[in-house]
Amino acid sequence: MLNESSLRSKMQKVLSLVASDIASIRTGRSTPTLVEDIEINAYGGTQLLMVKELSTISAPDNQTILIDPWDKSIIGEIKQGIVEAKIGLNPSIDGEVIRISLPPMTTEDREKFVRLLSTKLESGRVMVRQIRAEALKDIRKSFEEKEIGEDDKFNQEKRLQEITDDYIEKINEAGENKKKQLLQI
Repeated sequence: MLNESSLRSKMQKVLSLVASDIASIRTGRSTPTLVEDIEINAYGGTQLLMVKELSTISAPDNQTILIDPWDKSIIGEIKQGIVEAKIGLNPSIDGEVIRISLPPMTTEDREKFVRLLSTKLESGRVMVRQIRAEALKDIRKSFEEKEIGEDDKFNQEKRLQEITDDYIEKINEAGENKKKQLLQI
């Protein structure tokens, strides 16, 4: 039997995951999402926390990210964590804040990020298809056990495909929007 609300819930989680995943791809504009999920070994390595859990992150202009730690004693650890994340950002401590100046993206950078975007989008589509495959297996099992008739099986499979197509289209739209941002100079 097709449980549509459960199916939509699972696919929505995939869509949210893909959206947050592609938000971390650099577009040439500064945005807090570039650094907020970087994990930092804070307080002498006793705690593993994300930058967004340790500070206020802002983007005052298109080329700068400012990180203002709530606890100024860990400013060096936050800087070190960003460097160790190896995402191509060079943070510098400017008084009580960390300033990251983003260099302009080259055409080669943009192409590399478009390829990365394509990879992330495809993995999202694969996850949606896996959810569809599980639901399809359940429908066919119900049919084999004579819980549903052939018409119900056909209708549920058709509805499943419509929902799958809808979520794949949403993933594609998110990807197109991100690609436009990447290619915009």
